Amino acid sequence: MPGGWTMSMMWMRMTGQSWFSSAAIFLGMWVVMMVAMMLPSLFPTLLRYQRQVGETNVSRAELRTMLAGTTYFLVWALLGLAAYSAGAVITSAEMRWFALARYVPIATGVVFLLAGCFQLTHWKASLLTRCRDDQACSLHVGPGAGNACRQGIRWGIDCTLCCIGYMAVLLVIGVMNLAAMAILAIAIAMERIASFPQRIARITGVLLILTGAFMMAGVVRA
Repeated sequence: MPGGWTMSMMWMRMTGQSWFSSAAIFLGMWVVMMVAMMLPSLFPTLLRYQRQVGETNVSRAELRTMLAGTTYFLVWALLGLAAYSAGAVITSAEMRWFALARYVPIATGVVFLLAGCFQLTHWKASLLTRCRDDQACSLHVGPGAGNACRQGIRWGIDCTLCCIGYMAVLLVIGVMNLAAMAILAIAIAMERIASFPQRIARITGVLLILTGAFMMAGVVRA
């Protein structure tokens, strides 16, 4: 593409493919990758939730834990659907106006910078505290499957907001980039289970800012 970058095929339809089938394929890949990325950090929370549910109804603990986990990833699926819609619109614009395509490399650097700045904010720290709250599991430990679904949705909303910077980076790099996915999965897991989460968030924030600045400097030199 103009500007010296390569467009990812994940935002484009194949010949004879409908937008619906293209979105379905993307959504399937997205959900699989989110399960691979987020399950390591979610697993301890699911175990705590299962133990708390088991104290009131042992026979239903596994089912309700499964429902909570499923609705958690449903939130991630909805985010993926929104990301695909935005990506498809932007890709169509880039294909139509090559002048716009020239700015994609520097826009990628800007996304890294913004993601890094987000990691350093008080909002990120607050969201991370909520994600690590041991008492969060008990908020909806009540009778009925509806409580389990609401708990999963709450986890999903908190987690997607907390990880929005990482997800933005993954989307601009490419969701099929396995190295990037592995690095971000490790960063997310460390934020959730390490004893010094705020320090990890700040370190990753600085690294993202430096990477974005380096990318933008490279575009300017070119």
